[in-house]
Amino acid sequence: MDIKQIQDLIRFVSKSGVNEVSIEQKDFKITIKTNEVQPQVISATIPAQTAPALLPQAPVAQAAPAETVAPTAPAGPDTSKYLTIKSPMIGTFYRSSSPDKPLFVNVGDEIKTGSVVCIIEAMKLFNEIESEVSGRIVKVLVDNASPVEYDQPLFLVEPI
Repeated sequence: MDIKQIQDLIRFVSKSGVNEVSIEQKDFKITIKTNEVQPQVISATIPAQTAPALLPQAPVAQAAPAETVAPTAPAGPDTSKYLTIKSPMIGTFYRSSSPDKPLFVNVGDEIKTGSVVCIIEAMKLFNEIESEVSGRIVKVLVDNASPVEYDQPLFLVEPI
């Protein structure tokens, strides 16, 4: 084997996820081992070691969120009565078909099943997103022209 064949073999082994490969020919033997198992063990150990160092800071960091969470806690149960329209795909969220066109829906608008509520651009394709519920738009959860993830909440709808 020449050096190029060995390099190709190393690349193949690293991409395949195999931990060890041994090749034996008449005049030589080569064994390629990857260290995929060891970094996982080390990375699991590192957070455990840094956790005690963060614990003294945690009460300070938790004090502020506890105050922030308390006012939003009543909002959590309130949203339970609302239905959520979620993104069916990854892409960019748009509230209108173009900047000079009116918004598809606003807060307070009543929608029916099948009503277009927004557009999500994915891979240069503009996909109209239709509501699967009927009701009144209570809140728009995403800013216009923002990236959205699959299953990310877009709108809160109060059923009518």
